Amino acid sequence: MSSPGQNLRNIGISAHIDAGKTTISERILFYSGKIHKIQEVKGEGDGATMDYMELEKERGITITSAAITCFWKETQINLIDTPGHVDFTIEVERSLRVLDGGIMVLCGVAGVQSQSITVDRQMKRYRVPRIAFINKLDRIGANPQRVIQGLREKLGLNPLVLQYPIGFEDQFVGVIDLIEMKANYYEGEQGEIVVTEPIPDALREEAIIAREKLLDQVSLNSEKVTEKLLQGEDIPPELLWETIRFGTLNREFVPVLMGSALKNRGIQNLLDAIQLYLPSPLEREPITAIDLITCDPHTFTPSPDDPMVALAFKLIDDEYGQLTYCRIYRGTLHKGDRLFNSRTQKPVRVNRLVRIEVDQRQELEQGQVGEIVGLIGGDCASGDTLCSNGTKLSLEGIYTPPPVITLALTPKSHDDEERMKKALHRFTREDPTLHVSNDPESSKILLSGMGELHLDIYLERMRREYHADVYVSNPTVAYRETITKKAHFDHTFVKQIGNSLHFAHLIGHIEPCSDTFVYKNRLKQNTIPKQFMGACEEGFRDAVKTGWIKGYPIIGVKVVLEGGSFHPLESSEIAFRIAAMEGFEQAFAAANPVILEPMMSLEVETPSDFMGIIQGKLIARRALLLGTETRDNDAIIRAEVPLSAMFGYSTELRSLSQGMACFSLEFAQYRPLPDNLIEEIH
Repeated sequence: MSSPGQNLRNIGISAHIDAGKTTISERILFYSGKIHKIQEVKGEGDGATMDYMELEKERGITITSAAITCFWKETQINLIDTPGHVDFTIEVERSLRVLDGGIMVLCGVAGVQSQSITVDRQMKRYRVPRIAFINKLDRIGANPQRVIQGLREKLGLNPLVLQYPIGFEDQFVGVIDLIEMKANYYEGEQGEIVVTEPIPDALREEAIIAREKLLDQVSLNSEKVTEKLLQGEDIPPELLWETIRFGTLNREFVPVLMGSALKNRGIQNLLDAIQLYLPSPLEREPITAIDLITCDPHTFTPSPDDPMVALAFKLIDDEYGQLTYCRIYRGTLHKGDRLFNSRTQKPVRVNRLVRIEVDQRQELEQGQVGEIVGLIGGDCASGDTLCSNGTKLSLEGIYTPPPVITLALTPKSHDDEERMKKALHRFTREDPTLHVSNDPESSKILLSGMGELHLDIYLERMRREYHADVYVSNPTVAYRETITKKAHFDHTFVKQIGNSLHFAHLIGHIEPCSDTFVYKNRLKQNTIPKQFMGACEEGFRDAVKTGWIKGYPIIGVKVVLEGGSFHPLESSEIAFRIAAMEGFEQAFAAANPVILEPMMSLEVETPSDFMGIIQGKLIARRALLLGTETRDNDAIIRAEVPLSAMFGYSTELRSLSQGMACFSLEFAQYRPLPDNLIEEIH
């Protein structure tokens, strides 16, 4: 009898925008019997099942990750379809944080694209085993070998090719299984009938060569396979499946499958591969958490009988209240349980437990280890750890990239202001990359996010869901300030406040560092009383909120407190907090401060005829051209360009290319702003 969770797969589908993720999800649901009619992303009908939001159906893109459960043979598959557009990268981050395996979809024509590189980085960050699926082999220019080469050279992966295509472009009709050495064709109105036949004679020799390459790669991971190869024996499929599974779970190689989701070819084989090669929750590496009592790392295995530990990774507020997506890492969760929130140190009661079916809810009495469930009731935030009472553990949170673009909002009326506040409160709880702040000078609300599309979607949701009308100012860029050299401070604060004299004296230095902010206390014992230490750190943290040059937040600074003095009667917490702020400002002014601007990785895909004029216009936008690549009649231009120079670029690119070019933009890093442009920013 298999253990609970053995026949469970928590998987996500990730890729560059328009690679076919949602189309593949739709076929997985259809062939597994979850739905009975295929809906397309673009076209007639109600839109794809996983794109349930009205805006997703209208725009033909995935905006929010959606979860659904289906069954393939005896395996339960919890499937999450994630956005491809970089503006919604947090949806990919938090999905990969809680998933056990991933499907990386690649376009058979475009291959490894800019967002493919981002997805690869995210999968490596969370150590997620994956399968690669080369889609769109029916398209003109499809070349799976070029895609496989890109996996190896651009992503540094070890692709293990399990299939060989039968035909290319409009001649693509099926795939050859290199393990069982059979040809698979897909018949029926929607490819639902998989027909297995002998390999066509014209492709037999090529298939044998491809299988030999496969066996050579697999033999490096298996003495049994090596032994059978040396003795000239047949290698049973079961041994290959077992060896490939072992190598996939250890991330030593990436199995590669092929097909065309739109033409209904290859998806059933992908479902088989999910079952064969991707891990169950019980097969992932031991989970590491922090013990809140000892502050030491604590590792545990996903046992159903131990105290419950779960991660809240996504929130949705709807008409029924807050719905929290949770991944159970240990134990069993029952409806009505009282849990402990490690961050707030407060109890959380599970009023209802549900299985999430896109925008539907299915009531549950309990959730098993490894499952992804929804909690209704209880106050928690994205990234919180929920434990059984008496268990005080904190799981690693979710990486949240910094916002790069800001809009100023002004409500049109008092009623609009109230509705806007409600909307923004909900949206910021749901999306950690969305930031709201106040502009003290103009009293406007500042909304910051990952890009123009990101903010545009939330403004549209605010109008539709909350009927809040606002005036929107032009986008502003999230500049930062930093230092370029080490500088010292020796500052004394003495001031009469009310009837009391306040005194504090601090000595130390600041220096550049790679982290956002680092504070080190190197005071000798008894130099300053312990009760003032927290005030010193708070003062330094206050100081980095507003820069010295143009008032932007400060990053990349390490503060080292080395000395100081106090007065037994006149020193106070407020004195040391102000002394820390003023001491920091003293050193910051002497540390050769500079303004940093966000630089974006840009990839433009265009017909070759327009490449020259597009490159010229990019150089005029201060772009640094990194290289070009030609594919058939198309060119790929890669560049690094300041975000401030990219507003309105989509309109310009359409004009330059007669509407035939497309581009993707992703935050890369902060770089110093040229001195001649400092006066142009506000």
